[in-house]
Amino acid sequence: MDIIDRITNNPGPLGKWAEVAEGYWIFPKLEGELGSRMTFNGQEVICWSVNNYLGLGNHPEVRKVDAQAAADWGMAYPMGSRMMSGATSEHDALEVELADFVQKESAVLVNFGYQGIMSAVDALLTRRDVVVYDAGCHACIVDGVRMHLGKRFAYEHNDMDSLEKHLEQATRIAKENKGGVLVISEGVFGMRGDQGKLKEIVALREKFDFRFMVDDAHGFGVLGETGAGAGEAQGVQDEIDVYFSTFAKSMASVGAFLAGNKEVIQFLKYNMRSQIFAKSLPTIFVVGALKRLQMLRTMPELRSNLWRNVNALQAGLKERGFDIGDTNSCVTPVYMHGSVEEAMQLVYDMRENFKLFCSIVVYPVIPKGMILLRLIPTAVHTMVDIEETLEAFSAVSGKLKAGEYQKEAPKRVEV
Repeated sequence: MDIIDRITNNPGPLGKWAEVAEGYWIFPKLEGELGSRMTFNGQEVICWSVNNYLGLGNHPEVRKVDAQAAADWGMAYPMGSRMMSGATSEHDALEVELADFVQKESAVLVNFGYQGIMSAVDALLTRRDVVVYDAGCHACIVDGVRMHLGKRFAYEHNDMDSLEKHLEQATRIAKENKGGVLVISEGVFGMRGDQGKLKEIVALREKFDFRFMVDDAHGFGVLGETGAGAGEAQGVQDEIDVYFSTFAKSMASVGAFLAGNKEVIQFLKYNMRSQIFAKSLPTIFVVGALKRLQMLRTMPELRSNLWRNVNALQAGLKERGFDIGDTNSCVTPVYMHGSVEEAMQLVYDMRENFKLFCSIVVYPVIPKGMILLRLIPTAVHTMVDIEETLEAFSAVSGKLKAGEYQKEAPKRVEV
């Protein structure tokens, strides 16, 4: 079949909703200053959908440094890839600071989280190697693994028995191929909010020989005594061979990095195709990241405020009987039962009548018949925000159970 004819006839499980959903349920537009309350569809809403964990996205000190960096450097500098003409002292300084913060020997910047970890997985593995990864890993890891030309196994999410079974297979195949084994987990799984079982994975090294990579996008800056992430929180930071995080969560910016021993990072610097063949991260983002990292290190009250709000929101949801799964991080999922159509009506009611904005996740991301509403608490939310949110959730949950959202099919909403 012709490619264009095929995609026209089958736009995909989410694409089929585009005519009804785009601009409201999918690709919604949040406007105004980043904060706990923003503007959606012309009215103020309590916003739980921005990964601005520590409130740095609109912090006056950050805004001042970002503005000055824009004036000093513009958006273009440096031009060219880092390897060819895009290296600066600012890039070097940020890498040194990041490595120290996450307790590693060395670090290397990458332009984006998705692109960076895909490219790192591709660079680290040869066709002789075997990769074993958590089935709940983010799409960027899955896509990186799909590029791997050797054998790959996905173990059941956070299931150590499943991991051990696959490690037995991986070890045998790697030995036959004269290759190695790489295990990949996330520090915090972004949809469910549960931490990866990093300590338990590391313990399996008593039986198996493997290297360990962790994507800590949702743990960096918010977990652990100093904010160094899930590995620090679980006491195994030094057992992580390749540590990865993005600036898009706690740092509220653009960019990402990988950290590990000097040999690993040197290899990645010279072999990650995404960095060799892409423009260097603009200096405005590098200077801004240096300021954000300084604030992470010197302002523990940012984490204290965040966790005060996380604990209040999650405790309040539990007290009202909501299922928030096994989260032990800031990510706060709320699981309900209903169809995609009911989910769309529920979210419309929540946004228009209760002035509450949170992300909606439905099939195919989660099983049919399930609705996941994901909330991201931040340091700048207030107790008033939380109380109003709890009241709204109780109200819409009651309506859902009473079948009120089955009364009419979703209609296109003009925005």
